[in-house]
Amino acid sequence: MSAQAQKIKTFLWYDSQAEEAVALYTSLFDNSRVTTVQRYGEEGPGEPGSVMVVEFELAGQSFIALNGGPEFKFTEAISLSVDCEGQQEIDDLWDRLTADGGEPGPCGWLRDKYGLSWQIVPRVLNEMIGDPDPAKSGRAMKAMLGMGKLDVQALKDAYDGK
Repeated sequence: MSAQAQKIKTFLWYDSQAEEAVALYTSLFDNSRVTTVQRYGEEGPGEPGSVMVVEFELAGQSFIALNGGPEFKFTEAISLSVDCEGQQEIDDLWDRLTADGGEPGPCGWLRDKYGLSWQIVPRVLNEMIGDPDPAKSGRAMKAMLGMGKLDVQALKDAYDGK
């Protein structure tokens, strides 16, 4: 990322687990770090001294996490999509993000224990589904639709008609 600040940042609302969630997320991806932690003052609305906002980077992209209270919850209408190199990365991220109360979902989607939705997708899937041969792309799509965690070899086999 250039020295210029990222103009648009994803803003994530947590009840009170922003700092804990950010610690997990930054442990998962290279080029990730906490950049700023702001705490509530005497004016509130949070407990004075408690974490209000955590600004952080995941794989070089900027995000903001707020401890805003229980008013709002995450839905699958917003998710973070991770472009994975292969099955090992998929397996590792899937296991770590569904641990301790996360929930696996269909088609490579999951919800972490904080309720945030993720898509854990092999890079090769976009190439297969985007193939101009409708038979190949259709087989890959049909295989993906039948999976929870995505299986790269099974996707390739379906794509190849095996």
